[in-house]
Parts: sequence; structure tokens; C-alpha cells
Amino acid sequence: MAYLNANIPATYAQVRREYLYDLKEHHGEAEDCILFGIASISGSPILFHAIMENGAIFYRLPISAFIQRSFDISQVPRMRLDELVLWNCFSYYPSITTFDILASQTGKYYGKDKKWHHGHYLFTVDWAHPESNIVDTEHSEIPHEHKCAHIMALENGNYAAQPNNRIIWSIPSFTVRDEVPFDWKVQTSEWNVENSRTWRTEDSDKFFYGIEEIKDDKV
Repeated sequence: MAYLNANIPATYAQVRREYLYDLKEHHGEAEDCILFGIASISGSPILFHAIMENGAIFYRLPISAFIQRSFDISQVPRMRLDELVLWNCFSYYPSITTFDILASQTGKYYGKDKKWHHGHYLFTVDWAHPESNIVDTEHSEIPHEHKCAHIMALENGNYAAQPNNRIIWSIPSFTVRDEVPFDWKVQTSEWNVENSRTWRTEDSDKFFYGIEEIKDDKV
């Protein structure tokens, strides 16, 4: 698990040029780039690092700064950052995974505008707390607070980062039920198999040690 910065699958994209000029000029223009990394800063959305064709690198741009390589910028609708990304980062410790079952698959997310936005899967950002000697002030490991962010390339040319509870994936050979589980509940349980008073291992050096049950004596 990385601290602050992490590699992502190289993604050939375009950057809206006004983001290279502090949003002050060159609106409506774009230039090619490669997205190669992210920064995960608590209290901020996922921020992306990009290298340009002139060799310059621009750090920490939001996902709204980028459109897909094959699109004409004049045809890509502008969407607010909070329409593309639902949550800020959950810690300074991101993990990047490309899940095989989702690779190259399509999906749709339910936006703040109460509309479905279709796209295909790129990779996933998730968060955790690194180790017990650092005070945990974040929400990354609280069951009902934790979210991951699936990065999607939308059909309209934008990119988005959305959590599980906003996306319906399409795997034609398996996802055959046409329903949206709006009645499911948030997971609040914490699972642990070692906090029971009902068993313990035998006190020996045996490789295949025994396990005995303990009767809970009530005083």
C-alpha cells in the first residue's frame, strides 16, 4: 500500500488546457497526455498526475480535467467534479487494483442528477490504514463509512470515480437480472474469528495442535 502517491495503469487521455493555466485561459482547448499516477490526500478527491507530449509533468489535477483521447473536446459535455466523483479520499494510503472480472466490462452509475451514466471499467482505488503505530483519524476501515472508487471511462468522453453502491455492472454471461437493489442495507458489522471466549488451542508444541471448547462459567 502506497503513501500519498500510487501508480495507475497508463491511460492515454486529453487534458483540458485551462487546467494547465489555473483555469484562467485556453478554455475549450485540449492536448494529449498520459495519466500515470494519483495522489490520495484526505479531504480532497483523487488527484491525477499526467505527462504531456512536451515531456512536462503536471501533478494533482482532478478527474474533471481530463477527457478521453478519441473525443473532440467540443463534443464532450462539461460535468461538475462532484458529479463525476462522489467522495473525497478516505486516507493517505491508496491501493490500486485492476479486477480481472471487471476488466473491459461496461457499467452504469446513478448520478446526483438522478440519471444513469454509462461507461467501461478501467481500475479501482481503495483505501486502508497502514499500521497500528499511526493514529487512525480517517474512515477507511469503518464498515459503514468505507467506500472504494471504480474509475470509469464514460460514453460521453468524461472519466468518473464512483463507489460500489452507485454502479451496476454488465457481465453478459452472468448479470442476467434486470433490477437495481435500492432496498439493500449498508454493511455495519465488523467480522472477527479470534474474539470468542468459547475456544482455545492446547498448550503444546504439536504441529497439528488440538482445539478445545471452553464452557462459559457464569458467576
